[in-house]
Amino acid sequence: MNHAAVRRMSPLTVLAVVSLVGVPPATAAPPTPVPSALFYDLPAGLGCAFHLQVSGTDAKTHIQEFRDKNGNVIRTITAGDGYTLTYTNADTGKSLAIQSSGSVQHTTLNPDGTSTVTLTGNNGLILFPTDHPAGPTTTQYVGRVVFTTDQSGNATVVSTSGKSTDICAALAQ
Repeated sequence: MNHAAVRRMSPLTVLAVVSLVGVPPATAAPPTPVPSALFYDLPAGLGCAFHLQVSGTDAKTHIQEFRDKNGNVIRTITAGDGYTLTYTNADTGKSLAIQSSGSVQHTTLNPDGTSTVTLTGNNGLILFPTDHPAGPTTTQYVGRVVFTTDQSGNATVVSTSGKSTDICAALAQ
């Protein structure tokens, strides 16, 4: 399983790439649509203490890649209308659906193989036992989240602000 892909699931807002971030001397490819649906099946102990399933539907998002003069991707912006996310405790069947209210993800790919990710708006963040702080946790944020990833895809949360909902706690009962 690609944990880096699971880590962040975003309901996303309108694409406004150039107005969001100044463009350095790099080239930008045309925006690429993101799949309109997703599904993750996370065993107990990975996303929550219980078996967690996450589905996303109805996404209308795009990814914009920025490349350096050698053609290497150095930054991405993902934005659009986003997913309606449904989190389900597979052990009990209890679920929680969250309608997208929009967000944007800025990812800077560093030369050493690490990355810095800034999420704004409405985003789900799953932290695994190898992350900092250590999971398993699944949290829905409305606000801003900044985290870094190491070369192995392990995340370290730098900061959060805004409203957070502990999905594991909401589905545990």
